[in-house]
Amino acid sequence: MNDTGYIKQAEIILRHIEAVPAYARLRELHADPEMFEREALGMILESAARFAEEVLYPANRQGDALGCRLENGRVVTPAPYKAAWQQLVGQGWNAIDQPVEFGGQGLPSFVNVACRELFDRACMAIGMVTGPQRAAALVLLEYASAETCTQWISKFVEGTWSASIGISEPDAGSDVGRIRTRATPLEDGAWRIDGEKMWTSFGDNDLVERIGCLLLARTPDAPAGSAGLSLFLVPNSLPDGHGGWQPNGVFVRRIEEKLGLHGSPTCVMGFEGARAELLGTLNRGLPQLFVMIQNMRTLVAIEGVGIAFGASQVAHAYALERRQGGNPQQPAVVIAEHAEIQRLLLNMHSRVEVLRALVLELALNLDVLPYLSDEHERAQTHELTQWLLPILKATCSEAAFEVSSEAMQVLGGAGYTNEWPIEQWLRDARMMSIAEGATGIQALDLLHRRLWRGKSAGLLSFLAVSRRELAQADAVLAAPALALLAQLESAAAQLHDWQHTPREAEAGATAFLQLATLAATGWMAVRLASLAGDDPHTLRLIALGRYWLVDLEVRGQRQLGEVNLGAARLSLFASL
Repeated sequence: MNDTGYIKQAEIILRHIEAVPAYARLRELHADPEMFEREALGMILESAARFAEEVLYPANRQGDALGCRLENGRVVTPAPYKAAWQQLVGQGWNAIDQPVEFGGQGLPSFVNVACRELFDRACMAIGMVTGPQRAAALVLLEYASAETCTQWISKFVEGTWSASIGISEPDAGSDVGRIRTRATPLEDGAWRIDGEKMWTSFGDNDLVERIGCLLLARTPDAPAGSAGLSLFLVPNSLPDGHGGWQPNGVFVRRIEEKLGLHGSPTCVMGFEGARAELLGTLNRGLPQLFVMIQNMRTLVAIEGVGIAFGASQVAHAYALERRQGGNPQQPAVVIAEHAEIQRLLLNMHSRVEVLRALVLELALNLDVLPYLSDEHERAQTHELTQWLLPILKATCSEAAFEVSSEAMQVLGGAGYTNEWPIEQWLRDARMMSIAEGATGIQALDLLHRRLWRGKSAGLLSFLAVSRRELAQADAVLAAPALALLAQLESAAAQLHDWQHTPREAEAGATAFLQLATLAATGWMAVRLASLAGDDPHTLRLIALGRYWLVDLEVRGQRQLGEVNLGAARLSLFASL
């Protein structure tokens, strides 16, 4: 079955963007706001929707069936990807927010986020090439020489070079401080890299001619743990002096066999005397790489929204056609008339829309941030974005899988077959709550870094900004969202009391993350429910915002109760 309705999705995204206060603020502050005014945005999103539906989705279905393979030490991607990649690059979709000085379009990053939602719904695998390209460019702009930036970013824009991330190793996953890959200085100022990396998406591929791995390694005499890691750019090939390329000691050991994302080669990489360039400062590799990691986490969030929206749309269309049940003396009714199906569809649709609203809130605030001159406003906006990042990465990842699962429930046995796209979305989405920091890691980040080490600066900024907007809404409508903010404050106070007994707090960290998610989405739900207009998209968003608020306080109480339980219940683990 074809996956359709991308134009509708583009129209809904545009309606969301208009509702974000930071969009109006960005237009006030930007030197050239006309390039992302409503009409221009509408044209961009419509073109992106057509490209996603007509080019990426067909390539995705074939790519999932064909998968990637290793031939003579090189990764061969599915044949349809090559034509899709050339069209993607030729139309500039990989360079929407890349800097103009390197050949990019220089649009605000929220435009890329909006387009990526469409692209990732259609073909998440190819997005795992363009995503690291943009994230790597951010790292290079911050820490590489001007010469390196010019050389690499211009090639990213051309689509002839790509980037990968080299962090995980067999004994160093989330615990990056145990990385053992070695970096040895050479007399000419370069470095030699020796070691193994795993879970490297597109660590090698035949879509581009050269790949640079942004890799964490340990230098001689470096301190133990993550404080002893440095960041390097390791190309897979070097100039051979005759206009071509020669190998640089970078090898693909194998491609992992995975549940999903068959079109994205997940590589185990070996580095044997590979020449590399140090980026930034020795022993500052991890904080420097966080520029890339945070960008990737934002992209994972929008992947989740794209897939969840696609699944909800397929389920809704099916429910309007499939006939089962009703008076046996009459023709069967469409299943969309049954209460259980309506409940499932409302749950899916409302979840997608409040998360989409929150992702665009984050993206637009990140775009506004560099233009803010008021110190207080700038600090508050920065803290707000840092608070939302782990929340969105975790919750959108889980929504992609869970909404796909609920959509499969609506379709029944049909959804379990590969005649429908839902089973692939479910398989592909399962990776998202693991990669770029698992949900539990995001929960601990929110607790340790944002709440404790950050002295709740992000939480306080979130509370201030959300309450300011909610105060302008209808009091009855805003009441559930305000109740959630109070619950979140109560949970935070309890966790602060446990700062010197961290296990008590860590036992409820994921519940606190879920509570923070409900508080943030409650804020967005009130925004959607308060929209003005009588067009179909606006009326739909109003209804879904209201629906999300109906049982919000009850769901919050459940998470608050789990936070307050502490770690006592975990003592039962010893009996297992």
